[in-house]
Amino acid sequence: MPATQPLAEIPYTVRRSARARRVRVNVHAHSGVEVVLPARAPERAAAAAVHELRPWIERRLDEARAALASVAARAGTVPYLGVSLELVPQPGRTRVHRDGESLLVPPGDARPALERFFRRSARVEIAGRLDRATALAGATYTGLDIRAQRTRWASCSAGGRMSFNWRLLLAPERVLEYVVWHEVCHLEILDHSQRFWALVERRWPGYREDREWLARNGATLVL
Repeated sequence: MPATQPLAEIPYTVRRSARARRVRVNVHAHSGVEVVLPARAPERAAAAAVHELRPWIERRLDEARAALASVAARAGTVPYLGVSLELVPQPGRTRVHRDGESLLVPPGDARPALERFFRRSARVEIAGRLDRATALAGATYTGLDIRAQRTRWASCSAGGRMSFNWRLLLAPERVLEYVVWHEVCHLEILDHSQRFWALVERRWPGYREDREWLARNGATLVL
């Protein structure tokens, strides 16, 4: 009977966080596996977590590889709320400008300029949708931040301040609309109780399909 080959090691990085209350494992499409340890947790807790969660980590790594392949297959285009925009490099350009279904971009690595463009556009796209949704819901919010959260698409503070991830503009428009309504519902109910999801269903029927799309494809929403 042939000998069983030992499983290959899964490489990972360790980050300590004073805010962490438990060991957490994150899998990122570009940077791989990260283990977040509470400040006083022993170093061996990271290896134990990776060993325990190995099947889940391997599935997430496979999904990440598929996501990167999907991004590579765009071949000179970038999605914008369901529309594929062609990237057109222009010598001397430093700022991205949209011209119909084209994005005029700096030559070379345009990603920093593209991110700035998407951040600017996200404020406009999200603010308008957020204003309409809160008006329909009879609610108010106190401010809007556009960020690049690593683990969240959006959030709503107890004081009504909204925060959205600019990468939502890389998703279909309906998915962005769902996330906006999700956060507007948090203005009324801050938790994720059954009462909250019932409210989301009333205000954005069919939300489950959009939520599932984001869960399946979120790793592809990168430049």
